[in-house]
Amino acid sequence: MPKGMGKIIATNRRAHHDYFIEDTYEAGIVLEGTEIKSVRQGKVSIQEAYVRIENGEAFIHNMHIAQYDFGTKKNHDPTRVRKLLLHRKEISRLYGLQQQTGYSLIPLRVYIKDGYAKIEVAVAKGKKLYDKREDIKKRDFNRQIERALRDRQANRIR
Repeated sequence: MPKGMGKIIATNRRAHHDYFIEDTYEAGIVLEGTEIKSVRQGKVSIQEAYVRIENGEAFIHNMHIAQYDFGTKKNHDPTRVRKLLLHRKEISRLYGLQQQTGYSLIPLRVYIKDGYAKIEVAVAKGKKLYDKREDIKKRDFNRQIERALRDRQANRIR
């Protein structure tokens, strides 16, 4: 496999809608047997996943990796808890943030880098309903501005 950034396998689309993203970290995932083959096929879901720091180690919960189609009876459990590979300083920093009220550790995307499965973990703070409404208003306003500029440029060309 060529070096560098490979393809993005899965993204958490709801993350930016439900949370304010404060900081991001790249972590490796400890996979067993046929799990990497399923990841390379793109059969991963991180919509309901979250990260916890337990006993000085980072783990991802509720990450679903579908069973490998051509696997044997030793196929993996789809929703098992998987260990994340982070540096000790990063784990202690994330543990401190996890203890603060309102902060969560959520996965943003899963991708292949240099032949290894990686996950991007974000330190996020939950949005309230009025924050979500404000984001929707900003997005709609920006769309209207873009549309007006596009129409204005189209009228100049004619």
